[in-house]
Amino acid sequence: MEEEQIRVVKIIVIGVILWGVSFILTRRIFSSYSFDFSNRLLSTVHATVAVTLATLSVQDWSCPVCPRASKPSPQQQMDTMAFSLSYMIYDLICCQFDQVISMDNAVHHFVSILGFVAGFAYQKSGSEIIATLWIAEISSPFYHLREILKEIGYRDTSVNLAADVCFATIFTLARIVCGPFLVYVSLTADNPIFIKAMGSGLQLVSIFWFYKIFGMMRYKLFKKPKSNKKAT
Repeated sequence: MEEEQIRVVKIIVIGVILWGVSFILTRRIFSSYSFDFSNRLLSTVHATVAVTLATLSVQDWSCPVCPRASKPSPQQQMDTMAFSLSYMIYDLICCQFDQVISMDNAVHHFVSILGFVAGFAYQKSGSEIIATLWIAEISSPFYHLREILKEIGYRDTSVNLAADVCFATIFTLARIVCGPFLVYVSLTADNPIFIKAMGSGLQLVSIFWFYKIFGMMRYKLFKKPKSNKKAT
């Protein structure tokens, strides 16, 4: 194996172990809260770090998705991809131990893992994969924050509603506005057909989630307040 490949494998293996150990420690520290609460704390950490690394990995800000269909840069893009791949593997395994298994979330993780693996295997699409990671994770901190707030007692409050609005807005701008453009860029570049399929698959998942988010926000913003009937 080449030195770059060995480095990537080490980051993935060590990453999966560290994510697992971190979850165990988080569960012990927040033992009074749910399994999902601890997992969302780690998910928020991953999303924040992944977006930061993806931002630092952009090679040309005049064209963030350039160079297209290129080999991932060793010290930036490959390390970022390996970091997020280690998290996706951990989270896919961890979610199987939760009481409720989300199939759409499992499909999202599975497709993401295949996309990262394909990027390493083909040694192409570095810019597109990093851009996809940025778009996919930029709204995640607010997504997890809204659920964390509910568990610590802020359900149905203005704070929780603000987190909902921030999440829905950022998700829409990233996945529904920028997402299709990124898919178009990936499809028209000289990328492997498998990577093109993975990118298209993630966009379909995003559209499905947007449909659910739109329904949630319509309910929250326009629901009728409960009337207090006087006892007769």
